Amino acid sequence: MSYDIAIEDFGTAWPELEPLCRTHYGEMQARMAAEGMKIGDFKPRVTTYARAPHLLCFVVRKDAEAVGYAFIWITQDMHNSELIGIEDTIYMRADHRNGVGRRFTRHILAELKERGCQRAHVTIATDLRVAKMCERVGFKRSAIAMTYFLQEQ
Repeated sequence: MSYDIAIEDFGTAWPELEPLCRTHYGEMQARMAAEGMKIGDFKPRVTTYARAPHLLCFVVRKDAEAVGYAFIWITQDMHNSELIGIEDTIYMRADHRNGVGRRFTRHILAELKERGCQRAHVTIATDLRVAKMCERVGFKRSAIAMTYFLQEQ
């Protein structure tokens, strides 16, 4: 299978990506619910994302159809001012999880490096098995994400 990966304008890509984003959020919501954590319904800040010049919208296409995406923020580390990439969302449609994720991740990392980023940070929340793929690509475990719910579950 041949895939194309490119950075696209968020506002232009959003109408096509919205169903993928909704599916992704549903998968994450279901995984968290299975562990007793209820999170709110899908309600993205589309206008904020569309206006953010420091947000990269990567899209994976197969025969021109979007099958995966990543939204990556480029910012400066507040402690040392180094340029870093912070993953907002990375997702690949279930029927395309066949190794293209590694290629997609490497593509994103190459782009961040080209832009001068020192590090890339990801949080794995939908399918925790993705951590193994990240480690194979070269990510190091650097933190443990914890969630505390301030409202009753």
